[in-house]
Amino acid sequence: MKIAVIDNDKITVKNVDNLKLEGQRGAIVKVLGCGLCGSDIVKFVHKISKNGTVLGHEIVAEIVDINSDTDFKIGDEIVTSHHIPCGECDYCKHGNVSMCNHFKSTNIKPGGFSEYVYLSEEHLKNVAHLKPKNLTDVEASFYEPLGCIVRAIKRADLIENDTALVVGLGSIGILTAQALKAYGYNVIGCDLIKERIEFLKSLDIEAYDVRELPEDFKAHGIFMTSGADKAIDTALKFVRNGGKILVFSSTPSDTAAYPNNEIYYRELTVLGSYSPSPDDLKDSLDLLKEGKVKVNGISTEYSLEDIDKAFKDTMANKIMKAYIKL
Repeated sequence: MKIAVIDNDKITVKNVDNLKLEGQRGAIVKVLGCGLCGSDIVKFVHKISKNGTVLGHEIVAEIVDINSDTDFKIGDEIVTSHHIPCGECDYCKHGNVSMCNHFKSTNIKPGGFSEYVYLSEEHLKNVAHLKPKNLTDVEASFYEPLGCIVRAIKRADLIENDTALVVGLGSIGILTAQALKAYGYNVIGCDLIKERIEFLKSLDIEAYDVRELPEDFKAHGIFMTSGADKAIDTALKFVRNGGKILVFSSTPSDTAAYPNNEIYYRELTVLGSYSPSPDDLKDSLDLLKEGKVKVNGISTEYSLEDIDKAFKDTMANKIMKAYIKL
């Protein structure tokens, strides 16, 4: 089978032996496609993952072999996430599921950018679902990233009809704005790239060039989906006193920070959100299935053989998001 691996400063496709269950519980799935996540880019660029690693986790797949107590069967097309919380540790009990040690230790193998993937029984029981028939493979691939957004919105815990500002209109920002609207908030998006601003407007959500936001505009909640250090200044400028800033992106500089005195004197809440729980993922699939979050036009398709180009085009901001079709 073919896999795409990190090979120093590029992604290389190579052939390896096919996966087999060999008596294990779980399933072997044929990957139909896999979205390229921003976290894959970070792991590649900053060399967090070593050479030989197969990245990717936003998969849509077909079961080709299975040994499971679940109702899944050969031929089923499914979506799945890659991490599973234990539900019992101190982190899980406090709602910090993505900090759970078990969550961090579980994964799909070898990774989503592979012709075939092994899913454990635990994956099948907790985070895998049949692909809704009304969704294309590309649409269904947003199951996991949208799940991350659902969790971020829940963590922000705004009040219905509150105003939310989404800073950064890449794929995550576009999804976040739509999900916020679906949950009953007043949403405005901002970016510096005209095409992305117009894209959000086409979804009937108000959007601005960040430099043209009204000076007196204030939001109850700021959703930071931009990875730019300067976005922090934008958040502080437009969050209302007593408001919340939800951090859902990493920035290039470890020294980029929210000023202590701003947080103190203005009673701001700054909180982060990372990955979803199984319940968040179920909610994500419902949003996609019911058409409350639309993803058409966000992804650009690439073959596995062109995956290195997909990485480069994403990093150069030539596209919003890549989908690797296998």
